[in-house]
Amino acid sequence: MAKSLPLYLFFLIILGCTALLALSTGKYPMDLSTLARLFFCAVGWQDKGADLSGPALVLWSVRLPRIVMALLVGAGLSVSGAVFQGLFKNPLVSPGILGVTSGANLGAALGLLFFSGSALVIQFSAFAWGLIAVGLTCQIGKRGDRSITTLVLSGVIISSLFVAGLSYIKCKADPLGQLPAIVFWTMGSFNSISWADVTWGGGLIAAGLVANLFMSWGLNPMSLGQEEALALGINVAGRQTVYIIMATLMVSAATAPCGSIGWVGLLIPHMARMLAGAGHERLIPFSALLGAIFMLAMDTLARTLPGGEIPVGILTAAIGAPCFGFLLIRNNASAWNNH
Repeated sequence: MAKSLPLYLFFLIILGCTALLALSTGKYPMDLSTLARLFFCAVGWQDKGADLSGPALVLWSVRLPRIVMALLVGAGLSVSGAVFQGLFKNPLVSPGILGVTSGANLGAALGLLFFSGSALVIQFSAFAWGLIAVGLTCQIGKRGDRSITTLVLSGVIISSLFVAGLSYIKCKADPLGQLPAIVFWTMGSFNSISWADVTWGGGLIAAGLVANLFMSWGLNPMSLGQEEALALGINVAGRQTVYIIMATLMVSAATAPCGSIGWVGLLIPHMARMLAGAGHERLIPFSALLGAIFMLAMDTLARTLPGGEIPVGILTAAIGAPCFGFLLIRNNASAWNNH
């Protein structure tokens, strides 16, 4: 860990610069002096200069909760991806492998269809259906040989069923109101985040991050494979269940208020593994750090592009897919040269 300290400090500085850029840019830009005065006012220093009520409203009620949520969602999705990749011993696994994302999408669509005026009900529906999807996946997996392959295939089955349900809802939704809202939600966005979302959704993500940080050591033997872990005397089924529950709660809590945001949990753990190594005691915290930087940068770009704000899920896919392809080509080229 001591050898990685300069690397952590470097990316912490990048995170601070990214957060400062996010705070100061947008439809209502604020210079550094205005930001400093606003923070001084928040700690009790009275500014007798110009009226800061407008910038204060933008900063504390709109921009800051959005930034905090983007940081937590990016960290949560990245750590979930690293956990699932370690558990399933597969670098192509993403946080939605057990159906949590498709379940949350269906839940949000149901909420938008029947309770379009209540954001809290929509988010609760997305969160609950994400957990239901993973629960069904695990139940089907238990009926088979309880192997990782069976569990993954069960996730594919449940995801397909829930995607079909979402498609049916789109067919029946009002094309002038409900359908655009459903489509926009599935693209992912932070534009309606409030402090209430940060409190409950961000709180669950933060709890999951802390738990995974303290339990990161337990993923190292699991990433060797089931037979090797059993040979070491590890309760594979019990430990697998704990990590799946923690990762699923983080993904559901991240998806419920923000919508479906892809590629973060697949791409970022690969980048973290290249920089910090495969040991999960280093990989987990570094994935959280890189994920927070990446998500905040994508959200800042999404709301400052010319022509108006776009869903952040579009940018994570447009940038994440080519980056992941580059990593695959680079790794294949390195493996070929080694031979």
